Amino acid sequence: MIALVTGGNGFVGRYLVEQLLARGDHVRVVGRGEYPELQALGVETFRADLATPEAAPVLARAMHGVTTVFHVAAKAGLWGRYDDFYQANVSATQRVVKAAIRAGVPKLVYTSTPSVAIGMEDIHGADEQTPYPARYLAPYPQTKAIAERYVLAQTEIATVALRPHLIWGPRDPHILPRLLRRARRRALLQIGDGTNLVDVSYVENVAEAHILAASALGERSPVRGKAYFIGQERPVNLWQFIGEIVAHAGCPPVRGRIPTRAAYRLATGLEFLYATLRLPGEPPLTRLMVHELSHSHWFSHAAAERDFGYTPRISIEEGLRRTFAQSTA
Repeated sequence: MIALVTGGNGFVGRYLVEQLLARGDHVRVVGRGEYPELQALGVETFRADLATPEAAPVLARAMHGVTTVFHVAAKAGLWGRYDDFYQANVSATQRVVKAAIRAGVPKLVYTSTPSVAIGMEDIHGADEQTPYPARYLAPYPQTKAIAERYVLAQTEIATVALRPHLIWGPRDPHILPRLLRRARRRALLQIGDGTNLVDVSYVENVAEAHILAASALGERSPVRGKAYFIGQERPVNLWQFIGEIVAHAGCPPVRGRIPTRAAYRLATGLEFLYATLRLPGEPPLTRLMVHELSHSHWFSHAAAERDFGYTPRISIEEGLRRTFAQSTA
C-alpha cells in the first residue's frame, strides 16, 4: 500500500502511520509541520494547511501514486467559530477528496465521529441506521456530519467513514490532559446522576480499524459508501471510568456533583457571555460538554466486525495499563 495520511502527526494519525510502517507500507503525511521524527522513520512529509486553497498544489504532489488516502486531520473541540470548523472540517475534506479523485486514488478512509449521530436524547446500542439529528449543540459535530455525508456520497472514489468514540490512550493530547488538569485543581464535578453509559475507543484499536476498513474497501465492496461505529468490547459507566483514570493518575477523586439541568443552564449562560463579549479561549462549561458527560451514548459495533473484521484487540483494562505505564515511565 502507498498510503497518504492527513494529520499524520496527530494523535490517531501518528498511531496509524506507525502501524502502516510496521506492515511495510510506504507512507506519506500531509500536515502543518515539517515532522523530522516522521521523516527519520522513512515517512515522506508534505507541508500544507488543508483549510486553505494553497493546500491544493501540495495535495496534488502528495497524491501521486497513492493507493489509499486516510483523511484523519480535523478541527475538534467543544467551542469555537463555526467558520473555523467549517473550513477545517468541510472545506479541507472537499479539497482532499477532489485531489484524490484527480490523482486517480482508488479509495479513501475518512475519520468521522459518533457525534454526527448524537442529538439530544440518550442512545443505547444504536446501529448505523441511526439518522443524523435535526440540530447539534456545537460546530464540531455539525461540520463533521456535513463532511461525512460529502465523503460517502462520492461515486468516483471508493469511500468509507469510521466513527470512533472518545479516543484515548498514550500520547493523548486532548481528553486525558483536560480531564486530569481539572481533577488536580479539584474542579472536576460529576454532571448528572452518574449512571450514563458511553463508548470509549483505545487509540491503537482505532488505528487498526482504519487499516482493516481500507483493506476491505474497493470499487464493488459492500463497505463502500458506509459509515461504521468503532469502540471497545463494551460501553463503560462514564463516571466510573473517569474515576479509574483519576485514580491511575494519582489525582484526588471526584467528589462534587451538579444536576444535569443546572449544568445546562450554567453552560448556556457561559456560552452567551463568551459569545457576546468575545472572550478568549472557551467557556469552562459548554452545552456539548454537559451532554457528553451526562447522557448515555453507545453503539453497536456488529457491522464493523461483520464487514471488515474489526474487534478491539486491546481491552479497556490493558489500554489503561499501557496508558499509565507510559505516562509514569
